[in-house]
Amino acid sequence: MEDLVESILDYIRSDYTDYAIMLNGEWGSGKTHFWNNKIRKKIESMQLNGKRYTTIYMSLYGISNLEEISKKIFIETTQLMDKNLRRFMDAHGQTTIPEYAKTGLDMANFFGVTQNGDKIDYADFFSTEDKVLCFDDLERANVDVIDILGYINNFVEHDHIKTIIICNEKELSTKLKSSNLEMKTFIATYLLDRQGELNKADKPMVEKIQDKIEHVFDKANDYERIKEKLIGETFEYAPKFDYIINGILMRYENDPELIRFYRENTKLIISTFERSGTRNLRILKHALNDFKKIFDMVNKSYPNTSHRVMQTMLIFTIAISFEIKAGKVTKSKFMNIKDNEEYKSILVSSRVLMDNRQFYIKEFDSTYYYNFKAEYRFFKFIEYYIRTRIFDMKIFKDDMETIRNTVDTENLPGYKRLLTEEYWKISDDDFDEVIEDVIQDIKEGNLELIDIVKIYAYLSYFSRKNLIKYDIKTLKSIVFNGMNIASLKSEYCENVEEELSKIAIEEFSEDMEDILKHFNNLNSQLLDKKQKDLAEDVFKCIPMKMEQFYEKFDKNCMQLPIFKYYDPYQLFQRISCASNEDIVLIKEKLIDRVERYQKQIEPEMKNIKLLKQILDDYLKDKDTTIKIVMLKEFSKDLGYILNKYKLSFLPKKEENQEIKDELNTI
Repeated sequence: MEDLVESILDYIRSDYTDYAIMLNGEWGSGKTHFWNNKIRKKIESMQLNGKRYTTIYMSLYGISNLEEISKKIFIETTQLMDKNLRRFMDAHGQTTIPEYAKTGLDMANFFGVTQNGDKIDYADFFSTEDKVLCFDDLERANVDVIDILGYINNFVEHDHIKTIIICNEKELSTKLKSSNLEMKTFIATYLLDRQGELNKADKPMVEKIQDKIEHVFDKANDYERIKEKLIGETFEYAPKFDYIINGILMRYENDPELIRFYRENTKLIISTFERSGTRNLRILKHALNDFKKIFDMVNKSYPNTSHRVMQTMLIFTIAISFEIKAGKVTKSKFMNIKDNEEYKSILVSSRVLMDNRQFYIKEFDSTYYYNFKAEYRFFKFIEYYIRTRIFDMKIFKDDMETIRNTVDTENLPGYKRLLTEEYWKISDDDFDEVIEDVIQDIKEGNLELIDIVKIYAYLSYFSRKNLIKYDIKTLKSIVFNGMNIASLKSEYCENVEEELSKIAIEEFSEDMEDILKHFNNLNSQLLDKKQKDLAEDVFKCIPMKMEQFYEKFDKNCMQLPIFKYYDPYQLFQRISCASNEDIVLIKEKLIDRVERYQKQIEPEMKNIKLLKQILDDYLKDKDTTIKIVMLKEFSKDLGYILNKYKLSFLPKKEENQEIKDELNTI
């Protein structure tokens, strides 16, 4: 860095120059910080030929016309000649003037307001020998870069003012090529068509258009030409990040616990930063600042959290910040991962499935946790905080409680170790004990059905490799009995294929088919139980809690054949007791439903036909009332619904008699 500083100072010391110099570096790498803390101070401390140099710094970020640059230069120079303002800045240690203050001073000058009657010293105002201009963020201006460089060339070529341009040439090149791309494409296509080149098959159309764009609108060449004329030397800014990062950490000197943690883990911070593949120090600053809140919250609420977990949190905070803020990945890659267990399951299964999301997570993990072993590597509360800027206390507590209960793998249940770790990471000393714990949990039916299926895939594999003492026949017997017991308290599994994809065994054995068949039967029974419970919950709202009925029906039952799971006799009793208005509303809802989801609700049609038969038998010989008319209309519309299916399962005569007998008891 000192060599770079001296090279720039040599340019300033030169008696005569008719060129500018450029400082090139990536976004966030600290170029502006380097100017403010290394270059500017040394320039302003120089004295040549009896004069001290004055630096005038301007960021071109957002500049939309050349007049704005002129205004900025004017404000900077006139303010610097105000002796009272200079005294005030020196007394208060100010090195730059805030933008809002510049605006106020500019307006004061506009309205003729002066301080202590100071007048402009025109000799000083016209002097250019002691000025150094610095233009920053060239690539972020909203003015054509060629125009800006032409404007700057006036100062350099005609006034011989020392000028430094700070930019990111990589982004500048991208900007030159991509500006007004739609217009360029349209004109290039038009020209190719006029020249009869558009329909020729000599080269791909995209290549033809690109070549024409470059030929007609070659801004890159224009830039190179004016750069060659204006820029005498280009210096690459490649800082020593170890030194800079240590400087960044100094801002936390007033927080003794945090700075001690940072100092102890400086190598970890630097290595994580380097693995990000960027040179963006700005994101690192933000990440370390975000970690301060995480560090404080963990120490306050969970003071006994292990040092290893805190180190992993630091790595994850920096890593997730770079992945999201550097635009390397869409936020959804992490958004749908709910916890560390799912994160580890994805890692285990990523070797098996060709899935982009899984490949990305695997790459993320191997990049940032390379040679760093930690069982807990995904922190949902940190991911959510970095992504949304909201520190969610519920997610934080959920994560920390899980960490406290499971971060020590010795206390982690054996079945979870099989499902969330690569099994080969289990030590030989622990392996037999883990297997026995798993077998016992299966025998007692302590696991979810789908977890037993996944575990069987591992056990079968271990048996074939002679890693365990159980043969396939014994294992199948244990698993079948365990699944029967587990089915009494398991939940229905909706995403079976997704769950099975998490198994880190590349090929299933033939005996797996029997396990899957038994699982599907039990899972189907669990679905029936789930639907029956739902039907009971929904239909019990008729007739006393109709608002709840409509809400639940609309939310859960529009595409579900819910009538299949509820007794038609009970449903008839409830509907017949409902108000006339509700009978109409229910009828209209059923018609709307069959129009939209006819195929999905077909399995319930047998019960719908039975409900219609019950209604018709009840309505025979009844005196006409509004309620009776409404029920007849209801029955008629049930017939309309049934006709859509042209079903043939009419109740038999004996079933009709049973219906009549049942109705006589109502």
